Amino acid sequence: MTSMTRRCALAIGCLAVMTGCGSPDPDPVATAVSPEDEIVLTEPSPVDGVTFRFVETNGIRMRIAEAGDEGPVVLLVHGWPESWYSWRHQIPALANAGYRVVAPDMRGYGETDAPAAVDDYDIVHLAGDMVGLLDALGEDQAIIIGHDWGALVAWYSVLLHPSRFSGLVAMSVPYGGRSAQSPLDGWQAQFGDNFYYILYHQEPGVAEAEYDADPRGLLSRLYLSPSSPREPPQITDPLRSAGGWIGRLGAPTERPAWLSEADLDYYVSQFEAAGFRGGVNYYRNFHRNWEITPQLADAQVMVPTRFIAGEQDVVIAGATEAALTAMMAPVVPDLRGVILLPDAGHWVQQELPEETNAALLDFLAGL
Repeated sequence: MTSMTRRCALAIGCLAVMTGCGSPDPDPVATAVSPEDEIVLTEPSPVDGVTFRFVETNGIRMRIAEAGDEGPVVLLVHGWPESWYSWRHQIPALANAGYRVVAPDMRGYGETDAPAAVDDYDIVHLAGDMVGLLDALGEDQAIIIGHDWGALVAWYSVLLHPSRFSGLVAMSVPYGGRSAQSPLDGWQAQFGDNFYYILYHQEPGVAEAEYDADPRGLLSRLYLSPSSPREPPQITDPLRSAGGWIGRLGAPTERPAWLSEADLDYYVSQFEAAGFRGGVNYYRNFHRNWEITPQLADAQVMVPTRFIAGEQDVVIAGATEAALTAMMAPVVPDLRGVILLPDAGHWVQQELPEETNAALLDFLAGL
């Protein structure tokens, strides 16, 4: 694993930035119609032009948000701790540009099923969900766009099922090829007894219990700009034994202008209903994902690809466009640009929606 790959891996899923959009109803009333193959919902959507329904994919029932009836399919894959709603600015823009847009609640999130077994959240299952979703939609191929953990799912979906995807946009999390060592082994050696949230997520039942007890406390601390003012953290001792994660994240002293109270309420409602265990289980498969994909040692991403991130995204750890290009180009022969948006942090598509949409539409127009 290169030093840049290691730095990028260390920050996956960390501090977030979001933009407000409309006034979501955290308690919509759903009416279901139930054919055997899918359940169509007439639930009011918090985003104009977006509808919900359930589909069966890869052995689970998945809720998807949709817009656009025709055109190439674009799958929007969210990360942690997120929701289909993280794409609220992209769904209408892409649909209005002539694409059939589908944004699922990923396995373990929102109203999608959350299997009990940790192994059911490995990368083979997650990529299989995307292929099963295409099957449920009756589509042979799609363009896949993923952010944070969704970027990892997107990378591996293309690597494991190359015939089912015609383009890829990865946001925040780059890919430099399979590492020689399990990333979990590297983190354990580096952090030892000190707190590191990915290692904290390995402890059975612990992280989700903390987050489930205070979802607003966690989300309000993560959904901030890099420059957002905070109170001092309650926990400053680096040892894991000093406590969990929420107390290590200073509470915001003001909400960012681009995150409405209604937006935060909607996110909180989704995690109050689903809990955090499903999303945390993604992290518990880092070692397993490495173990079960030795066939990808020399694999390349053989579809047109673009990378987008906020210039201040903690995941890229200050890496430049040139450095990220050098990292990815050997395993992504058709890399069509690294776009770093200035003055943006981790949740770039929500923080700078117009700029992100422009970068997406420019890429899609070239396919």
